[in-house]
Amino acid sequence: MANKYLLALDAGTGSVRAVVFTPQGEQVACVQHEWTHTEDPRYPGSMDFDWVNNWALACGCIRGALGESGIDPREIAAISTTCMREGIVLYDKDGREIWACANIDARSSDEVGQLIAMNPELEREIYTLSGETYALGALPRILWVKNKLPHLYEQVSKVGMFNDWLIYKLTGILQVEPSNGSTTGILDLKSRTWDASILSRVGLKDDILPQTVECGSIVGTINAKGSEDTGLPEGITVVAGGGDAQLGCIGVGAVKANQAAVFGGSFWQYEYNTDIAVTDPQCRVRVNCHAVPGLWQFEALAFKPGLAMRWYRDAFCQEEIRRAAGLGCDPYQLMNEEAQKVPAGSHGMMCAFSDVMNFISWRHASPTFTNFDFDPARFNKYTFYRAIMENTAMVTRGHLDLVRETTGKAPDEIIFASGASKSALWCQILADVLNLPVKVPVVREATALGAAILAGYGAGLYASIADAAQSLVRWDKVYHPNPANHAVFESMYGPWREVYARQLRIADEGLTRHMWIAPGLSL
Repeated sequence: MANKYLLALDAGTGSVRAVVFTPQGEQVACVQHEWTHTEDPRYPGSMDFDWVNNWALACGCIRGALGESGIDPREIAAISTTCMREGIVLYDKDGREIWACANIDARSSDEVGQLIAMNPELEREIYTLSGETYALGALPRILWVKNKLPHLYEQVSKVGMFNDWLIYKLTGILQVEPSNGSTTGILDLKSRTWDASILSRVGLKDDILPQTVECGSIVGTINAKGSEDTGLPEGITVVAGGGDAQLGCIGVGAVKANQAAVFGGSFWQYEYNTDIAVTDPQCRVRVNCHAVPGLWQFEALAFKPGLAMRWYRDAFCQEEIRRAAGLGCDPYQLMNEEAQKVPAGSHGMMCAFSDVMNFISWRHASPTFTNFDFDPARFNKYTFYRAIMENTAMVTRGHLDLVRETTGKAPDEIIFASGASKSALWCQILADVLNLPVKVPVVREATALGAAILAGYGAGLYASIADAAQSLVRWDKVYHPNPANHAVFESMYGPWREVYARQLRIADEGLTRHMWIAPGLSL
């Protein structure tokens, strides 16, 4: 029987899903289950990952996708995995999971302070080597286990990421690939392998690092236990996957140097591809390994644009929600139609949500709207709504500038995907602010497709990851910048940066609350 399907497992922050694709990139089936990460009441900020229940949910997705597709499981050529990044799993010497936390875990503030007190320059040294600071890395979390659960720490034999955990559950083989492994702060960017000395320097065990294997490499095959759990036949090829942002880039065709993509969800990710493993001398922007061997990515994150939009909809747009229910459309569609009538620049109004990224001292001002007056014809709820969109595009402009300062390069166009790319207005605002064409792919939720491409490459169905990605991506629309609108945003950008800096200063002084501040950061 010919193998003609690819299976992607995608373990996101809020859900897990199994997606079946053809080698031509057509989605055949998708089954998704939500999951939650619970806070241990003893440890504020904790987000425990329930590996027992969550594996059961993943297996349910696999069985459901097989049933929905109606295919014979023996027709699956290969499987690969992707996941939220930064979450880690610790294993004992017998390969049993003994501790795991999700990416949003924030319990280790004390340990960040401990690391800084140990050596104030160490974070910058680790960043130069790994592209990571303490803000999202594994070092404070493992140190937390050592400090708070010493009996458990003594049992730790290996550490891995969630996409590798899925493969481990399928095959019994634990290996870590560099795209997600690089988010730990323990991996050397240039060699794309572990640097155990980083663990030694902070007083942690240096023998807990599994073998690394490149994305797209065959890890093993479905074993008897994996088959029993999932309903998949033994012997199916399982291929090393990658982190969600990197595989999202593969899924939208951002697979060559100097390409860039923006993923607009709850958080916005700006990903810029480079073929040189360098970091920012000022430690402002994150650097990861791409899931395409030989490429790296500068990554800059905008905090909570999607969440700000959801808050605004739910707090102020009940009428649009009611009308949309009657019309059978999305409330955002009605909101966008009205915001489209507001001129570029929102009559000079600005807002502050996310700041331009500063990885080494990462924090955000209290959310703020400013520079409006009491004229309801100009400053109505749609003006405020549009200002959120423009604020997010301004942050993205700052991220392009950050990367340009380090690399001397900038992209010729932007690939825009995920939920925000469904808004034609937001797409146009992004093009106008950046003064670049914005290309929107047909497949906007591209992470699972990226995993399927890696599976197909590992199984020998594609000659290269890049060729497969570029051949499978289809474009929905291209938005070109409006020169007049760009001139408006260009004149606003400098003042907006200064307004934000002053709002951040107010939060730093304790007069307002930071929207977010990195664990352990003291000002």
